[in-house]
Amino acid sequence: MQKSYDYIILGAGCAGLSLLMRMIDSAQFADKRILLIDKTPKTKNDRTWCFWEKEKGFFEKIVYRKWDGLVFRSDNYSSLLDIFPYQYKMIRGIDFYNHCFNEINKQVNVDIIYDEIHSFDSSVIQLTNQSIKVGQAMLFNSLYQPAEKKEDKFYLLQHFKGWIVQTDKNTFNPDVATLMDFRVQQDYGTTFVYTLPLNEREALVEYTLFTESLLNNQQYEEELKNYVRDFLKIDSFKVIDEEFGIIPMTNEDFSFSSNGVFHIGTAGGQTKASTGYTFQFIQKQAKAIVDALLQQQDLSVLSFFPKRFQFYDSTLLRLLAKGELGGKEIFTRLFKANKAEQVFKFLDNETNLGEEIKIMSTLQIGSFFKAGVKEFFR
Repeated sequence: MQKSYDYIILGAGCAGLSLLMRMIDSAQFADKRILLIDKTPKTKNDRTWCFWEKEKGFFEKIVYRKWDGLVFRSDNYSSLLDIFPYQYKMIRGIDFYNHCFNEINKQVNVDIIYDEIHSFDSSVIQLTNQSIKVGQAMLFNSLYQPAEKKEDKFYLLQHFKGWIVQTDKNTFNPDVATLMDFRVQQDYGTTFVYTLPLNEREALVEYTLFTESLLNNQQYEEELKNYVRDFLKIDSFKVIDEEFGIIPMTNEDFSFSSNGVFHIGTAGGQTKASTGYTFQFIQKQAKAIVDALLQQQDLSVLSFFPKRFQFYDSTLLRLLAKGELGGKEIFTRLFKANKAEQVFKFLDNETNLGEEIKIMSTLQIGSFFKAGVKEFFR
């Protein structure tokens, strides 16, 4: 006979595990039955999360590297940004998974099922080898499924290939990372590289694009080689690890609550449409959910950031998707004319309206105004 559960979480990725870890950390769910379902155990370092943060965060103990200095580069502007009071942080996927499951496996009230999820609704979850009745459980879904494309929406991809390069002599400054380097060719669309030194002889070099379609592997490899040779001025190096990822950038409408299911992470609209940043938005969402559960609030009325930020993101997406303005020009102007602290606050959806007007007045006003009007009436 199947056990009954109070909470079921679909997907053991960043969103699912962040929610479960905050439930465990609160110590208020020990008497609740929780089920976590994912396809396979997490045994690979399959991704890297990078983000800026002011204080020590919920996952501070597994931060792999952090930087107090960030460089922004473009053809006509380069600067070592003053990012105080922020730090730029990196968490490796494998460290995140190991940390979470080391704690989850201690919880007698948490069950884990490894099986492929074929379909689900508020009544039943269909796996390859069994069906799980949802019953009275609160169901959280973190599995992102792209919706059928609509003519009035924009669909870009942030896609990236990264190498961890190793040199035979001291080459990198471990205290300073490159956030964006737009000096690379822009033939494919918005393109930049970020470089995160792990120590004096190793760094993660990530070639990143905001475009509608992917490149082939040879193109990513060639562009990475060119960057390491021409911009980092490194002739001799080894690639000791690599990663590849795709993040959706869309103004598609996402519902947190629909048909008795609560959608979290990217599936619930927590990937910022204009930048692809996700990790910190997931943390805010997970905290808000757990706080609401503890206060016995209705989750369906939760809102995680003001709606106007969706309008800002949609306007920028229109400019990029229509080719009316490139990301190189937008982000160069953004960082050149504003303090990094204000830019980060804005990109975190934490500014007030006055701060936003001030920032937007430094951008390409004519282009943004025209795109904004079109988005408003859409």
